[in-house]
Amino acid sequence: MALTDAINMARQRGVDLVEIAANATPPVCRLVDFGKFRYEQAKKEKESKKHQHANRVKEIQLSSNIDPHDFATKLTHAIDFLCEEMKVKVTLRFRGREMAHQEFGFQKIQNFIREIIPWGHPDAPPKLIGKSVNVMLSPLPRNKRAKNPSGKMDHPEGPEEGDGGSPVQNGHTPKPPPATSAKKIPTDAAESGNFGQNPFAKLEIKAE
Repeated sequence: MALTDAINMARQRGVDLVEIAANATPPVCRLVDFGKFRYEQAKKEKESKKHQHANRVKEIQLSSNIDPHDFATKLTHAIDFLCEEMKVKVTLRFRGREMAHQEFGFQKIQNFIREIIPWGHPDAPPKLIGKSVNVMLSPLPRNKRAKNPSGKMDHPEGPEEGDGGSPVQNGHTPKPPPATSAKKIPTDAAESGNFGQNPFAKLEIKAE
């Protein structure tokens, strides 16, 4: 179809003529509402980026005799990754004689999975591969996932309202903004009563 005929057809139907494949022979166009077309394209791009982000994998390494503080730190990192729609691979490596007591390593992995349940779930039971135990964790859907306890926002929503107090965001009360309107008066000026550059400071008033 000739370009002028296609434009006239689009005008008659009250839509736009949008070029879809410019490199095709001949070029391919569609009669669509351009605003709606752009919205659908942006939605598709957003969905594709979301899937690409979900395919990213972060690894957390544990040990059979890991310190409780280090365990909590690695758990916090794993929660952050899950709240960012990433998968988490948890690996626990046995060193030396630890292979003789694998039950302790599996117990650590199970404790980690138990703590992570509000934010993610294992794709399969933990498996022993060589000298390490591996398990892959996937994030829960956003509407079923608990909020990130570290305070990082994992979804574009506004802050929550407290019970008649200051706004609370993820369990933390934000600090009040610094005051910018009040200016500090120099001490010497305040004590002398001149208040800085007061044009009436040296004015003498005579009593009649």
